[in-house]
Amino acid sequence: MLFNFKLSTPAEGLVDITREVTESVKESGVLEGICIVYCPHTTAAITINENADPDVQTDFIHGIDKVFPDLSIFKHAEGNSDAHLKSSAVGASETIIISGGKLLLGTWQDIYFCEFDGPRTRKFFVKVIGD
Repeated sequence: MLFNFKLSTPAEGLVDITREVTESVKESGVLEGICIVYCPHTTAAITINENADPDVQTDFIHGIDKVFPDLSIFKHAEGNSDAHLKSSAVGASETIIISGGKLLLGTWQDIYFCEFDGPRTRKFFVKVIGD
């Protein structure tokens, strides 16, 4: 079963999409299987990270900005080469196991849409596959 979502993103940052993914699994009725969360954008990504301390999200962005700064030597006409690098490094999707009808996430884990080139209206997809 495939679910489509739209969201408005900040200039740069992580948006918690766990609720939408959890509701997709519930609506699908799948008890055992996998859930794939996919981002169809080349300047955004999907990740799983800590949900307890919001400073982790801020540190994530600061860290990835340091690893992939916006450099004057970049030639891409849109001026967002750093966002493309960040997207490729983090990745376009995450796969989560479904067990007992629930996402098998750790105690401190949530699913995040990572915006590296906003603000924008973005979309993401959730594919639920059962045994």
